[in-house]
Amino acid sequence: MSLFLLTFFLIYGGVHLYLFAKIKGAFHPGAAANVILIIILLLMILAPIIVRLCERYGYDTLASIMSYAGYLWMGVLFLFFVSSLLLDIYHLLIRAGALVSHRDFSDLILSPLYAFLLPLIISSGINAYGYFEAKDIRTEKITIASPKIPEAAGRIRIVQISDVHIGIIVRGERLKRIAEEVKKAQPDILVSTGDLVDGQIDNLTEHAIFLRDVQPRYGKFAITGNHEFYAGLGQALDFTRSAGFAILREEGINVAGAINLAGVDDPTVDSLGLPKEISEKEVLSGLSRRHFTVLLKHRPVLEKDSVGYFDLQLSGHTHNGQIFPFNFIVRRYYPLITGYFNLPNDAHLYVSRGTGTWGPPIRFLSPPEITVIDLIHERTAKTK
Repeated sequence: MSLFLLTFFLIYGGVHLYLFAKIKGAFHPGAAANVILIIILLLMILAPIIVRLCERYGYDTLASIMSYAGYLWMGVLFLFFVSSLLLDIYHLLIRAGALVSHRDFSDLILSPLYAFLLPLIISSGINAYGYFEAKDIRTEKITIASPKIPEAAGRIRIVQISDVHIGIIVRGERLKRIAEEVKKAQPDILVSTGDLVDGQIDNLTEHAIFLRDVQPRYGKFAITGNHEFYAGLGQALDFTRSAGFAILREEGINVAGAINLAGVDDPTVDSLGLPKEISEKEVLSGLSRRHFTVLLKHRPVLEKDSVGYFDLQLSGHTHNGQIFPFNFIVRRYYPLITGYFNLPNDAHLYVSRGTGTWGPPIRFLSPPEITVIDLIHERTAKTK
């Protein structure tokens, strides 16, 4: 966690330093203006920490204001950085072309002022759109036919939510909307594949009622993501249970004699000195292979020893980058970044884009989703 925070603040601080240089080049502020600007930028860099401290000590209104200001700023800043960096590359290529061709292309180069304003307008516009896209929950549907699904059971519908990040931003009306979309899907089983909560979940117990009201006939099941550990594992698990979920931690169960569900902890547990007592393969191998087995695993990573012991892995974590073009960066770490994948041994993987937001309350070209997975017997599929 400390390494993550150090890396984050080094990168975040560096981006702010880049912005500071751009502002100086565009406006040439005086000494007093520079001091004010530095104070504001430092405040924005430290906003995530200030939010957490305010929330911990009961200053909820201030925490909410700082949260929206700080995280919306984060979205604007990173998109400004990407846009401005692309413009810098464009200017570099123009200057290189002029140097090689011995021609004057200065008319194609924007002044420092316009080179600052153009990325600012682009990033602000994307953020305004992304704020509304983050609330536009899509329903993704897949159907999987397998001889392991009891024909007598008909259709078994699993609804997946992932990366809701309930906290100081995702709560109240947003959480109510998520619960309503889940109810509309009429699940037989509801699963949460990690990061149900965020890093700030103090004083949120009353919000559990929105998910508690969802009552699938075969139950609700959840696993840990990395943010359950960031928030404080005990507190996060208490909230998850109060929302009506049974928590699967390195264990598997049979549901209604129809399918198996297995859940494993996020690897963050290892970094906190809480080593797993049982491996993923051991969890899965203890389940009957006669039943269709669903593995709930927060990160879309496949363990080669486990493939062949499950029929479907449900994951999240990636958010599909959440804000384009960060999906290209996330894809380097998680090549199976989003969507449905066929695996060896007739197994499958589905990676959710996530249902909420982390950090900036925006999404761009990566709308939130709930996922509806219909499991049917293969003969049922042939008759349709």
